[in-house]
Amino acid sequence: MKVVLVVFCLIMSSLMMKGAQAGDFYRDFDLTWGGQRAKISEGGQFLTLSLDKYSGSGFQSKNEYLFGRIDLQLKLVPGNSAGTVTTYYLSSQGPAHDEIDFEFLGNLSGNPYTVHTNVFTQGKGNREQQFYLWFDPTKAFHTYSILWNPQRILFLVDNVPIREFVNKESMGVPFPNKQAMRIYSSLWNADDWATMGGRVKTDWTQAPFTASYRNFNANACAWSAGKSSCASTTTTSSTTSSSDVWRTQALDANGRQRLKWVQKKFMIYNYCTDLKRFPQGLPPECKK
Repeated sequence: MKVVLVVFCLIMSSLMMKGAQAGDFYRDFDLTWGGQRAKISEGGQFLTLSLDKYSGSGFQSKNEYLFGRIDLQLKLVPGNSAGTVTTYYLSSQGPAHDEIDFEFLGNLSGNPYTVHTNVFTQGKGNREQQFYLWFDPTKAFHTYSILWNPQRILFLVDNVPIREFVNKESMGVPFPNKQAMRIYSSLWNADDWATMGGRVKTDWTQAPFTASYRNFNANACAWSAGKSSCASTTTTSSTTSSSDVWRTQALDANGRQRLKWVQKKFMIYNYCTDLKRFPQGLPPECKK
């Protein structure tokens, strides 16, 4: 079952990226910090971030988006990556910001990366779920996707859903649907908490640490001057094109089965089951 699913995921990821026009890192992103530690090459099709004991590095998208599907292929820091954090996320600005996070927490050689996810609305997060992966994310590129529409947020790895955050505003749960967000990524040192709660520190003899990026695609509604590039944020099934499926996309039976598989086999933390953290009762979105 596991082998078959992994093969299926790799095929789906390959087909998905072949069907999408790869972005241009020169055109679509600004290198925001780290100087020469952030580099674009291969005519805008390849990007690397590096970290040494003096600084990390990062980039951000030139466009802001209000809903969409964002795909990006990453190959994470190999070897002893303890203490390092590679981030890939969407975020608005200001103290009441919204944010949708992928964070990859490094570890000692031979131990698995921790994939940390979170959703912020109006400046409040505390919705962490963490996972291991069913492959080594340092050996090859894999596709990490954020699908964000008015009904839900899906976190996907090689087109396999690992997390779903459903809009439950009807229950009083805030949902990020009013603030446009940019795409960000960074590689930085967080050895005060990233690996085993900060007990394992960064080994600077292994520096520079490098993460690689390619095949960016934003099938999304760009936001500029208070207007969306999309005609509307909802589309009827009779008019939805293949490129607009994300606007109303939900998990089908197969998707729910794959989500259950990941959460059963690879989830290592879920705020929705942390009774010690919420002694007065779990957050309302956690209730089935």
